[in-house]
Amino acid sequence: MTVSRKSFLLGGLAVPAAAILAACGSDSSSGASASTASAEEITVEHVFGSTAIPAGASRFTAIAWGNHDVALALDVMPAGLSRQTWGVADDSGMLEWTKQKVDELAAAGATRPVLFDDTDGYDYEAIAATSPDVILAAYSGLSQEEYDTLSKIAPTIAYPEVPWGTKWRDMIRLDSQAMGLASQGESLISDLEQQIADAVAASPQIAGKSAAFFYMSQSDTSTIGFYTTADPRTAFMTDLGMTIPASVQKVSDDDPGVFFSDVSSENADQVADVDVMIMYGEESDLAALQADPLVGTIPAIKHGAVAFVGNGTPLSASTNPGPLSIPWGIDDYVALIAAAADKADAASA
Repeated sequence: MTVSRKSFLLGGLAVPAAAILAACGSDSSSGASASTASAEEITVEHVFGSTAIPAGASRFTAIAWGNHDVALALDVMPAGLSRQTWGVADDSGMLEWTKQKVDELAAAGATRPVLFDDTDGYDYEAIAATSPDVILAAYSGLSQEEYDTLSKIAPTIAYPEVPWGTKWRDMIRLDSQAMGLASQGESLISDLEQQIADAVAASPQIAGKSAAFFYMSQSDTSTIGFYTTADPRTAFMTDLGMTIPASVQKVSDDDPGVFFSDVSSENADQVADVDVMIMYGEESDLAALQADPLVGTIPAIKHGAVAFVGNGTPLSASTNPGPLSIPWGIDDYVALIAAAADKADAASA
C-alpha cells in the first residue's frame, strides 16, 4: 500500500494527567485566537456522543488531517496544528495550500500556529501547551482513549461515524459549528461546490464514468487495493459527476466501517467494472501494470484508463478533498481524470 490511513491509526502515547494539566496552564499568548467567538454554548454531536463548546470559545487547535484547513479557510488561524509530512514539498511541515493561507493570515498580523508531530501518536503535552478552547478533529481516527485524553485538555470534536471516513462537507460542518461559524461553513461549502462544478463542466467526458481510488505497489502486484465509499477519496468521485462501480459499492455496503479493501490479483476480474482508475503513482508505472499477467487483464489498466496522481507530491495529497486543497488542485485533478476517461472512450469506440 503506497499510502493509507493505517499510519494515522497508531495509538497515542500515554502522558500522565498531571503533565497535561500543567501544560494547560502554560502561557495563553502562544498561538493565535479566532477573530470571533460564539455568544452562547454550542453542542456538537459526533461518534463519541456530544461535546459542549462554552460561550466565548475563540482559540482552536486542530489535529490529524485537514481540520486546520477548515479554520484557515474561514480566516481563523489555529493556535496549533499537526505537522504534515506526506505531500509536503519543503521543510515547513505544511501542505502548500495550508502554508499559503498561514502566510496570508500571518502577514495580516495573526500569530503563526505551533506545529506538533503526531506520527507516533498524539503529543498531548504539545497540544495542551497551545491552550485551546476547542480541539478540532472532525476528520481523524481517534480512539475512545485518545478522545478521552484530549477532552481533558479541551472540548474535542471527533468524527461523525467512521474513523477516517469524514467527507469534506461534514468536516467543514462539524469544525465550523464548533467554532461558532456554522453559517460561514455552509457558505464555504456552497462556494466549493461551485468551484467543483466549474472544473467538471470543462471535462464532460468524465460524467457518468464509473471510478474509484486505487492503490497498488508496482513491486508487489499480488494485491489490488481500493478505498471504499467511506473514504473521502473515492466518495469524491460522485462530486465529479462520476459513479461508484458495483464492485466497490458492494464492499462498501457490506462493511461500512472500513475505508479500504484489498483484492487478490488472482481475482482481478472483480474490479473489471471500473471505467477509470485513479491511483497513486506515475504514468511511467502503467507499462509494468499492463505487463502483469493478472493485473493487466483489468480493462482500465489494459486500455490505460488510469489517472496517476503522483506519490507523495502536493497533487497526490490534494486528492483527499478539503476546503483549501479543492481549489488548489481541482483543475489539475479533473484534467488527469479526463485524460483517462478519453482512453476509456477510445477503447469502447
